[in-house]
Amino acid sequence: MKRDIHPKYNKSLKVVCSCGNTFETGSTLETDTLNVELCSKCHPFYTGEQKIVDTDNVVKKFEERAQKAAAMSFRSKREKMEARKNKKDTTIKSSSTLTLKDMLSNANISK
Repeated sequence: MKRDIHPKYNKSLKVVCSCGNTFETGSTLETDTLNVELCSKCHPFYTGEQKIVDTDNVVKKFEERAQKAAAMSFRSKREKMEARKNKKDTTIKSSSTLTLKDMLSNANISK
C-alpha cells in the first residue's frame, strides 16, 4: 500500500444547520465547521412536513402566472369564429361603392 496518498481524517467536524441544530461527525475536510441548509431535524422526509425551499423564486413566478391565467377570460372556438365572421362582414362592402378610405381600412393599413 502506498504511503501519504490518502487525505487526513478529521474525527471531529462540527456541522451547523440553518435551523440551529449542531452535531459532530468525521470527514476528510480540513475545516473545523461545515454549514448546511438541511439536516435530519428539519428535512421534510424526516419531519413529515412540507417545506418549500425556493431559492430562485420559481414557486412565486409560477403562482403569479397561474393567477394571471385565471384572471384572463377564455372564449370558445365557436365564439371566436363568429366574432371574426361578424367583423369581416361589417368591413367588406361591394367593390363598386368602395372609396379609397374604405379600401385602406379593409387592408388594415394604418396611417
